[in-house]
Amino acid sequence: MSIDFLRVFDLINYQAIKYPQANCLNYWQNEKWQSLSTLQTQKSIDDISCWLMQNGFAEGQRIAIVPRMGSPRWMMVDFACQQIGLVVVPIHPTSSPEEMTFILKETEAVLCITADTELYRKAKDLLDNTSLKMLFHLEEKSEGFFPALNDSASDHFSMAQLEAQKEKITPQHLLAILYTSGTSGQPKGAMLTHHNVVSNIKSILPILPLQAGQRALSFLPFSHIFERTSCCAYIAFGVNIYFSQNLSLLSTDFKSVQPYFCTTVPKTLERMYDILLEQQSEKNWWKKKVIGWAMAVGEKYRDEKQVSLFFGMKLFFARHLVLYRWKRALGGHIKYMAVGAAALRPQISRLFSAAGVVTLAGYGMTEASPYISVNRPGFHKFGTVGLPVPGVEIKLDEPTENGEGEILIKGPNIMLGYYKRPELNAEVFTTDGWFRTGDVGKMINKHFLTITDRKKDIFKTTAGIYIAPQPLENHFVASAFIFQCLVVGFNKPFVSAVLVPNFQVLKNWCDQNNIHWTSPTYMIHNIKVMAKMQMEVDALNETLENYRRIKKFVLSDVEWTTESGHLTTSFKIMRAKLLEKHRQEIEKLYLE
Repeated sequence: MSIDFLRVFDLINYQAIKYPQANCLNYWQNEKWQSLSTLQTQKSIDDISCWLMQNGFAEGQRIAIVPRMGSPRWMMVDFACQQIGLVVVPIHPTSSPEEMTFILKETEAVLCITADTELYRKAKDLLDNTSLKMLFHLEEKSEGFFPALNDSASDHFSMAQLEAQKEKITPQHLLAILYTSGTSGQPKGAMLTHHNVVSNIKSILPILPLQAGQRALSFLPFSHIFERTSCCAYIAFGVNIYFSQNLSLLSTDFKSVQPYFCTTVPKTLERMYDILLEQQSEKNWWKKKVIGWAMAVGEKYRDEKQVSLFFGMKLFFARHLVLYRWKRALGGHIKYMAVGAAALRPQISRLFSAAGVVTLAGYGMTEASPYISVNRPGFHKFGTVGLPVPGVEIKLDEPTENGEGEILIKGPNIMLGYYKRPELNAEVFTTDGWFRTGDVGKMINKHFLTITDRKKDIFKTTAGIYIAPQPLENHFVASAFIFQCLVVGFNKPFVSAVLVPNFQVLKNWCDQNNIHWTSPTYMIHNIKVMAKMQMEVDALNETLENYRRIKKFVLSDVEWTTESGHLTTSFKIMRAKLLEKHRQEIEKLYLE
């Protein structure tokens, strides 16, 4: 019998017919992993849908969710909303009250469900300024728990009415509105249909190396499209999804679940890489040398099929002495990691692959549902984000002599547009239907895409978080001791900065504290001066979200001027020129 899925919520029925699983969705409770079968999952989804209809929620209304990590409940709530035509609006748990209010008001959301009581209280403070009629959370045994998750919640509602409503939902129906950061700091909502996401899932089914019954561990934020679409793809594959307890227990979960596959972001891999670097500072001379040698071997890894006999011998010893520790730390059975949200440093990708964990770096964005390109078994090149996924076209707009140009994309996965932003839609879509990503890239060997820059100033860290540098720069020059500021962190694990001190204020402070003043060139290296500047940065960091804080900085002894070519005539910084001027100092910030 031929079976297909045309709407996202069809996936559960698709799995039930094609690959019915006893362990469809898995979660940790009562000191062990608990499982929901495919049929149990479908019943719970239907029960929640019935409760929503019984309580007056109707097709087209917007339902806000504020999850942290994924869970069976979030999957079921999501699918339950979808199958009766409710539009899901995920909100990041780290969103400020202002951002949350903006999203709730713009979408006119009538129901909000949060992950826990902490986020529940955060949303409750915003009730008076929004259209919300109901507010719940998913933390059991606490006031405000979502009643649809109780077994008897939908006893009196007709399943026939639910089935009739499901039939009305077409692939062209709006599925979700997912908000991303805008250049002005104001979020913008990407409108995705069922067809957008389903087409993207079907694009990756032939290329991701997964089979029914294998295990995947989910631990990325469920408000991000990368994890949402990936979890849907797992269901289509018949893969058993295990939802991590929390990030602090991620290592424990890897060991107990022993997954074959997971999606991740570069920052997670960078943490493991940093642990190896820290071990290189061991006092034990022999351990230090062995770890350094093994890492050097791993960073030269290319492909298993291209390994010479001599390198193969070195790789064998490097793996068994050092590199296989990584694989064992990840449960011992993991074979592939799909890496998205930001660029992965090639040396880290090589090291993991040398350790027997193949990193499939890819490129995507919310507006593309999100998969655009990805490395895959047999078609893999380190330092790139792979080949376009089937059905997605990529072209470079006005490429330079070295082949770089803005990445334009087209395909059935591309969003309808930004919610209530007609002027922005006119900017991002060309007259012939191509979507402007704002990223600059080029093709390697005519097929593999690599990302080289951001067309605009906003950049993405390796945690997958967009950072608008100008507001941060304005924030830090509020200090009397900081004259100019350049915020950096594109494709890096955290935000850093190049700071030009206000040397007159600094000189006065030195005089007051009996610190001998010589010249800016020498004073920027003075230990007491650096400590004072650190205090200033720390004080200003206090009012910022953690991911926007400056973790490291370097001082410049020369003011940036129009005469030096580092400021425009309107005194705006020339970012590209300053990045080049301070390239070596910036690189050192991420090596230390």
